[in-house]
Amino acid sequence: MQKSIGFLTFGHWRGVQGSQTRTAADALLQTVELAEAAEELGLDGAFTRVHHFERQLASPFPLLAAIGARTRRIELGTAVIDMRYENPLYMAEEAAATDLLAGGRLQLGVSRGSPETVLRGAEVFGYRPAAGETDADLARAKTELFLSAIKGTALGRTDPARTGFSGGLAVQPQSPGLAERIWWGSGTRGTAQWAARMGMNLQSSTLLSEDTGVPFDRLQAEQIRLYRQAWAEAGREREPRVSVSRSVLPITEDIDRMLFGEHGQDDQIGLLEGVRSRFGRTYVGEPDRIAAELAEDEAVREADTVLFTVPNQLGVDYNARILGTIAREIAPAFGWRRDAVRIGDAGRA
Repeated sequence: MQKSIGFLTFGHWRGVQGSQTRTAADALLQTVELAEAAEELGLDGAFTRVHHFERQLASPFPLLAAIGARTRRIELGTAVIDMRYENPLYMAEEAAATDLLAGGRLQLGVSRGSPETVLRGAEVFGYRPAAGETDADLARAKTELFLSAIKGTALGRTDPARTGFSGGLAVQPQSPGLAERIWWGSGTRGTAQWAARMGMNLQSSTLLSEDTGVPFDRLQAEQIRLYRQAWAEAGREREPRVSVSRSVLPITEDIDRMLFGEHGQDDQIGLLEGVRSRFGRTYVGEPDRIAAELAEDEAVREADTVLFTVPNQLGVDYNARILGTIAREIAPAFGWRRDAVRIGDAGRA
């Protein structure tokens, strides 16, 4: 299976010692610069996390449009947008406009969102589940409406008093092919199967809110296989895409060893919102050792796209060096090739 690789940034900023992103402007501008550097290194994707009420990236579309304007080949996307906070029709307009500006390179990850420090944040934004519904129900209903909007479904009606006739209206603009580049961020096997039935690609979360006692990569691989089975049962013609993300910190200089040590962390298991959950490990060490470990990672083998989280507060140069090491010395071990034709290249100008 031909692989694609990209980076995933949380876009943290803090005015603390050692931080290269002391302000929101630093975090935003450096994300654009890192996307440019990643494209030069041959990576395939630049992805951002979206968190509200945090000193992290929160409004993805201006940022993604800026990345699109400064790059030519690399995919740009999210992992993920919390749909509880969104107006689906306005979001459909923003997504289509961003995709058109970027020449059809948008890969938009959406989901129910992750645990937050804010209390009932979506309600502060003006959105709350209806009586008898959960936050997950709210996110799924908004996602279904968003999908309808970007597919050109008529969701409004003309005013006969102004037009002289009655007819349906879709939100504008529309961006051809965007509906095939929407991903669902899934933390369980069941939601992965739902994503397949909805026709969305799969972003398998680094936090799985279930635990069967097997290592994280095996549980994630099972989720991916169930997703693909559900996709086939739905009778869809195109091949879906599947991504996983990994925290990888190769040690090649003394500064790396000083910052991260020489050993990573194993899977972490605990209760999250009352549910026994499993969080993926962190890979730290010599590049050849990490390469061998990722080559044996069952979920990495199952996925076609691997996103690497970056410590963005260490600055563009530092992270570009990490990504360069991953591209040269680690990613080839699990099937990535810099000069290969990429999964999303066929439709690019």
